[in-house]
Amino acid sequence: MNLIALPAFTDNYIWMLDDGQRAIVVDPGESAPVIDALESRQLALAAILVTHHHGDHVGGVDALRSRLQGPVFGPKRERIPEPYRPLVDGDRIETLGLQFEVIDVPGHTSGHIAYYLPAGGGNDGAPVLFCGDTLFSAGCGRLFEGTPAQMHRSLSRLAALPGETRVCCAHEYTLSNLKFAHAVEPANADIAAHTDWCLAERARGRPTLPSSIARETRINPFLRCNDPTVARSAIAHGGESDEPVAVLAALRQWKNDFR
Repeated sequence: MNLIALPAFTDNYIWMLDDGQRAIVVDPGESAPVIDALESRQLALAAILVTHHHGDHVGGVDALRSRLQGPVFGPKRERIPEPYRPLVDGDRIETLGLQFEVIDVPGHTSGHIAYYLPAGGGNDGAPVLFCGDTLFSAGCGRLFEGTPAQMHRSLSRLAALPGETRVCCAHEYTLSNLKFAHAVEPANADIAAHTDWCLAERARGRPTLPSSIARETRINPFLRCNDPTVARSAIAHGGESDEPVAVLAALRQWKNDFR
C-alpha cells in the first residue's frame, strides 16, 4: 500500500491510500487534488472516508461521485453529503482488502470519528490512524461543539493505540503547535529536537506528517495532561486544578489565544 498526503487549500491534507490500482481518500475538502492524483497515478477511486462535517473535509465529495466505484463512509451523528454509509463507534469497514476500525472521537465536533487500520497501511505495513481534526501533531482541534471532557477521552483513546501507529492528521499545523508545546514545556528535549526536524522538512517542501503515537506522547501537551510540568503550566495560565480534564481545558484556552 502507498500512503500519501495530497495538499489542499492552504494547510489541509487529503490522505490517499492506494494499492497501485485503486485508492481510498480521506476528507476530500476539494476535488481537484484528488482528481489530479487519480489521473497521474492511473487509479480508480474505491472509497471515500469522512471524519466530520466541516466544509474543508467534505467539500469535494459530490464532485468525486462520478469517479467513485464504492461507498462514501462517514459519522452517523453528523450531516454528511448524501448518500453515505453512516458509522458509529466499534463499526468495521472493509475496502481495498483492508479492515478499518471506527473510533468515536468527539470534541472538535460532536460526532467526529477516526479510522484505525491495525496493519497494512503504507509500505512498511505499520498501523495507520486517520484522525481528522481531533489529534494534530503536537496539538488537538478546537472545541467547536464538544467539551474538554469529551476531548480528553477521545485523545486518551488515541494515545492508547500502538506506538508505531502512523498519525495522519488533516492539517499542517505542526510548527505552530510545537511553538506552543515549547511554551508549555520549555525543557522538553523531544519538542526541541522535533522542531528542528520539522523546520528542515518544511524548508525542503515536505510535510511533517504522518507522525506517530509514540512521538505524540512525548511532544504533545494535550496527550501529557498527567505530566506535572504540563499541569503546572496549565494552572499558571488559568487552570483550576491538576486534574487532567481541567488541564486540557486550560491548555486549549491558552492555545486559542496563543501567538
